[in-house]
Amino acid sequence: MGFSSFSSRLPSLYLVVIFLIGSSLVSANFYDEFDITWGDGRGKIINGDLLTLSLDKTSGSGFESRNEYMYGKIDMQLKLVPGNSAGTVTAYYLSSKGSNWDEIDFEFLGNLTGDPYTLHTNVFSQGKGNREQQFHLWFDPTADFHTYSILWNPKHIVFSVDGTPIREFKNAESIGVPFPKDQPMRIHSSLWNADDWATRGGLVKTDWTQAPFTASYRNFKAEACVVTSGKSSCSDSASSGSNPGWLSEDLDNTKQERLRWAQKNYMIYNYCSDSKRFPQGFPPECSMA
Repeated sequence: MGFSSFSSRLPSLYLVVIFLIGSSLVSANFYDEFDITWGDGRGKIINGDLLTLSLDKTSGSGFESRNEYMYGKIDMQLKLVPGNSAGTVTAYYLSSKGSNWDEIDFEFLGNLTGDPYTLHTNVFSQGKGNREQQFHLWFDPTADFHTYSILWNPKHIVFSVDGTPIREFKNAESIGVPFPKDQPMRIHSSLWNADDWATRGGLVKTDWTQAPFTASYRNFKAEACVVTSGKSSCSDSASSGSNPGWLSEDLDNTKQERLRWAQKNYMIYNYCSDSKRFPQGFPPECSMA
């Protein structure tokens, strides 16, 4: 997951999974929802409501969701590696499998103490990415937990931070741009060493005297269509006219204003503005920005 790595009609039978008490979403149990997939003990689930990933000179660590999702509104609270995190990357993303995979990325690029993290976002569809937008944040993401959200429905993909949209990737199939709509994706996260590129293009290396580096996760919430053995029941909701609101959710005027605010004040890179990278013209979806 490096810098460059990183339908209007639902497939039949998707299961809508919502964690509810009364009318309010509640946090899911990490033991039920995720598996630690690598790291030889460096990833830990604590009491079901906290998950930590650690990185040392030997290895990083990672986890993935047990469920596969085909559209959803997904929240996770993260507290990033504090102090001198230069060279480290905390990746949190949705991804399918195969050579023509789909992927929706949050990546947090560490930095020297006192310098801001870079929040890197990307969208892959049918194996093609190179749609990077990067941001600084308006708070210290290491001092406390903050909520990082992905809204993925047939209309668009929206990246949000503490409820403020920072990026919208619209469905541009009408002008020939593939959109993630056919491949169920799992949630993945990892903490790993990327000091060959992550901080100032690789100029600043990881200071292993600061290890272990640790990122923490809590309050996972999902309103989503979950694929089980290729089957689901979202279509049952569609046939009864009771689709969940997030499945057709747009950005209202207030959220559009917040999106413009975030991009004006905190975006530090946008592929749709990089004329040196695209001398023959910008990708077609940039015209819909």
